[in-house]
Amino acid sequence: MTPRPAGKGWPERPVLALVVDADSTRGERGLAVAEACAEGVDWLQLRERDLEGAAWLGWATALGARVRARAPNTRIIVNRRLDFALALGAEGVHLGSNAVPPEEARALLGEGALVGVSTHAIGEIRGLSQAADYVHLAPVHAPNSKVATRPELGLGPLALACTGEMPVIAQGGMDARRSPEALRSGAAGVAVTGAILAAASPARAAAELRAALDTVR
Repeated sequence: MTPRPAGKGWPERPVLALVVDADSTRGERGLAVAEACAEGVDWLQLRERDLEGAAWLGWATALGARVRARAPNTRIIVNRRLDFALALGAEGVHLGSNAVPPEEARALLGEGALVGVSTHAIGEIRGLSQAADYVHLAPVHAPNSKVATRPELGLGPLALACTGEMPVIAQGGMDARRSPEALRSGAAGVAVTGAILAAASPARAAAELRAALDTVR
């Protein structure tokens, strides 16, 4: 696996990131997410594009409180919106192609924050600023939680992407069966949605995924 950033609160174990939105966390689903985080989720990524302003902050604050009560070691990362990350007091931000540059996010969030970037090709990683701490590479496989809009990359390109200095989080079709092979290809961790949220018991699914990741050293 590629080296982990020092001084960022990066876990010693492979990263398990859970990506959620408002629809997947409403009502008792929010409690289920918090219980799943307690089973070994390192980063909770809030990816919500349909809410704005007070509605977004209300959702994120309520979910964040539940998660921090059940899983105080889970770090909260905001997708795309640097302003919301600052308002929420999140531990990091995850940027897309239409978001602010990593350098700007770093300047505003500080050196202790996590700054990630979504990528879909090896070339996007090679030219990335060192202001970023990690990248998501997707889709390695067809997503579990939505209809695929891009072709699967597969393990070969993932392994090639992981030969650089930037830690790579594998995303797309990751589950307890496929995640270990992603780590053996060089990934520093995995990002999931459906593997946990679509399960009958999100907490049990998170525990199984955590165990699968921890078998790879």
